[in-house]
Amino acid sequence: MKKIIYGLVVLVLALGLGGCAGKVKRMDVAPAGKSIEAPQSGKSKVVFMRPSGMGYAVQSSVFEIKNNEPSMVGIVAAKTKVAYELEPGEHLFMVVGESADFMSATLEADKIYYALVTPRMGWWKARFSLKPVHKGEWDSDEFKSWLDDCQLVELSKETEAWAKENRASIQSKYDKYYNAWMKKEASEKPTLSPEDGHN
Repeated sequence: MKKIIYGLVVLVLALGLGGCAGKVKRMDVAPAGKSIEAPQSGKSKVVFMRPSGMGYAVQSSVFEIKNNEPSMVGIVAAKTKVAYELEPGEHLFMVVGESADFMSATLEADKIYYALVTPRMGWWKARFSLKPVHKGEWDSDEFKSWLDDCQLVELSKETEAWAKENRASIQSKYDKYYNAWMKKEASEKPTLSPEDGHN
């Protein structure tokens, strides 16, 4: 019975809050009309966007894992997106909410890639996963609406300060959940492949 009630609560929240935008905290809103530019020559760019309004009251933070340590990419509220420029090659990203989840990526130079920050209900607050946008999905009306509906946000001094203040908690999420993720089958691990990017 408890499972049925919990399922109904989750369904009601998903339906009722699906269109809600989250309040942008600790990030700067990009100037009106600013678009996502191509990466600098020789670089790659990944755009993380959260088109769903589910769990809108909870911020999701995205990191790149470098030498087993999380490095801030951005805080992605509901209905926002953040563009992250980096070197081409192999990378690992982590998204944090109540728990942590991961996505690997092999990126080519001079290409833009996209990934969705997807919420799901946890026990106390929203949990999040990263879902790669694969080649062929860019031309869909759904993808175009996601891109248009999500407001571009950028790192600020407040973002860096928050990451520094919460470094221990963020690191503990990586330490707790990474080993479990590594034990998954390859087919269960979301991955951005070189061909998923476009010029």
